[in-house]
Amino acid sequence: MSVAFVTGGSGFVGRALISYLVARGQEVRALARSGKAAESVRAAGATKVVEGDLRGGDAVLNSMKGCDVVYHAAAFTQDWGNDDEAWEVTVRGTENMLEAARRAAVRRFVHVGTEAVLVDGAPIVMADERKPLPEKPIGIYSRTKAEAERRVLRANGPDLETIVARPRFIWGKGDTTLLPKLIEGANAGVLRWVGGGTYLTSTCHIDNVCEGLVKAAEHGRPGEVYFLTDGKPVQFRWMISSLLESQGVTPPSKTIPYWLARTLSRTTDALWRALHLRSRPPLPYQAFLLVGHEVTVDDTKARKELGYEGAVSIEAGLRAMRGMQV
Repeated sequence: MSVAFVTGGSGFVGRALISYLVARGQEVRALARSGKAAESVRAAGATKVVEGDLRGGDAVLNSMKGCDVVYHAAAFTQDWGNDDEAWEVTVRGTENMLEAARRAAVRRFVHVGTEAVLVDGAPIVMADERKPLPEKPIGIYSRTKAEAERRVLRANGPDLETIVARPRFIWGKGDTTLLPKLIEGANAGVLRWVGGGTYLTSTCHIDNVCEGLVKAAEHGRPGEVYFLTDGKPVQFRWMISSLLESQGVTPPSKTIPYWLARTLSRTTDALWRALHLRSRPPLPYQAFLLVGHEVTVDDTKARKELGYEGAVSIEAGLRAMRGMQV
């Protein structure tokens, strides 16, 4: 039986990954920084709950000993907030987990990345892993995840093999991140389609994310990056409408012109920063760049090198969500 150590286990990806690994007969040790997080990872099936946080320490180091792989899913996931806190959690936290894994003689480290590291202001059109990271990705989440990814790849070596998997637009039952915000916006009548919402988007069902992460651990080339998707891109408006309808929520009908949405997003983003406002702007510029125009990526590399299949189709995933609260 292989042994896995999971960070971010109380989040959407982490919970699903723990259950996925346990179903495969793996022992899972999950990091939990609070009692609530401990309950969540225990409910997901974690074999051992490790009390601690991304600062590391003896508890983390000792629990990593004997593990074959670390799945690092923890990060500051908000698109607005304190820059220092985001850096401490996402970048320093990743560095601490890499160091602990090395000292514990873990063989492989799989980092849960994101297509957001490529955000530079322009649409992302069928990007593959050869597309370089921009010098300064736009947005707090994009910047810190890009820096964490750089550190993961630099850490690759004979004593620790590191791999990055980048799923795009993670969705599915149990989503505590995106869909609740969409439902809230739709019910409040504030959700709008940017330019009609007819552009394309890549997506990745949560079960496909788990499949890709495990196959990256098993077959990934050290020091490499792999995109993960559901396959062929779909229309953004259709996808969001389908997700809302699966929860009995009526999709919005109103549209805002692309140029206006972009201008408002950039302006309010700059204003909030200039005034040092702590509240989140209506639509942070980073968020706009991830949902307001095409963002599509090519997962051919994962399918060829990892044997990744993306076995759950969008249609099957939506059927599973209909009539079931996320």
